[in-house]
Parts: sequence; C-alpha cells; structure tokens
Amino acid sequence: VQLQASGGGLVQAGDSLRLSCAASGRTISRYVMAWFRQAPGKEREFVAGISWAGGSLNYADSVKGRFTISRDNAKNTVFLQMNSLKPEDTAVYYCAADSSTRVLSRPINYDYWGQGTQVTVSS
Repeated sequence: VQLQASGGGLVQAGDSLRLSCAASGRTISRYVMAWFRQAPGKEREFVAGISWAGGSLNYADSVKGRFTISRDNAKNTVFLQMNSLKPEDTAVYYCAADSSTRVLSRPINYDYWGQGTQVTVSS
C-alpha cells in the first residue's frame, strides 16, 4: 500500500484544515487507518485512528473534540478534519495503515506510512 498525505499548510490559531491520505496499490478497506504527528525534537505520536468500516474511532486526548477522522473506502482515502487548531498542533502529520483488526496507538503496529504533510499553526 502506498500512502500519499496532503492538505497541510500554514494557518492561524483557531483555523481549520482538512488532511487527506490517498492510498494506492491495494484497497484500504481491510486496514485500520490512522494519523500520527511528529513535532521537531519529539517522538511520533498517535493522533487518531479508524477501524475498517469506521465503526471504531480512537483519538488522542489532546485532539478530542477538535479533530475528526473519517474514511471513504470507495475512494481509498482517509481524512482528518482539524478544527480550532492550536500552535501546539504544529507538526508533520503522517497517515498510516495497519492490517490488524484493532485501532492501536503505537507507531510500531503500523505496516505502511505516507510521506507526511507539514501543518504549522501560528499564534
């Protein structure tokens, strides 16, 4: 599975962005999909994950109520809607795919990774 993340940019605090992750090479309908992020000097951290059919969602506490993950299996695409952005959301955002059946939060659990898209939130 090849993953291509897009939609990042430079925004002000309080603004919104929608990230997309387009998959190719294989259907993602049987993959758990997730977004991670990595800020300079920090470890990669889990942001949000979604099960095969979207029935199970998992969010990091820091983004609950502000971010929404969704997927369109027909379009082989996963989205991350980010509202009320804060400067601490600044990071490179990565999408990832996992062939297991549960939404897990450790990077080591994920088999495939996109190249990342930069999100910068100014105060």
